[in-house]
Amino acid sequence: MKVNIDINEIKTYLPHRYPFLLVDKIVDIEEKKITGVKNVTGNEPFFQGHFPNYPVMPGVLIIEALAQTCGVLVLRMDEHRGKLAFFASINNAKFRKPVFPGDTLMLEIEITKHKSKIVQAHGVAKIEGALVAEADLLFSVIEMKK
Repeated sequence: MKVNIDINEIKTYLPHRYPFLLVDKIVDIEEKKITGVKNVTGNEPFFQGHFPNYPVMPGVLIIEALAQTCGVLVLRMDEHRGKLAFFASINNAKFRKPVFPGDTLMLEIEITKHKSKIVQAHGVAKIEGALVAEADLLFSVIEMKK
């Protein structure tokens, strides 16, 4: 289902904030699928050091953007509202093409298994339909400490 979940609503699900909030909006959501968008700008703080004369988005941050997109899907579920989704593992991560300032990452997630407090998902990051990265992600959903 096409949606327009903006950054303000994303912040109601995720605890991340600048400079570590890496999903700008959600454009599609279903029960087990979600598509987020990350607009990669030249102002990203990581470009200062990665790399000063050839700015490339670090692969681990692409994976983090996928994870945060998945977090929105998981933390919208009634049984997980108000909780945190922590990484438990990352498997089969592959980086196919570099991501540069000006690129728009489409972050596609599909939940492959959901059992109580454990969620498995497969994520792909694309630019203009071309695959740039993918990974299998595993999360543990926990209560937030007060």
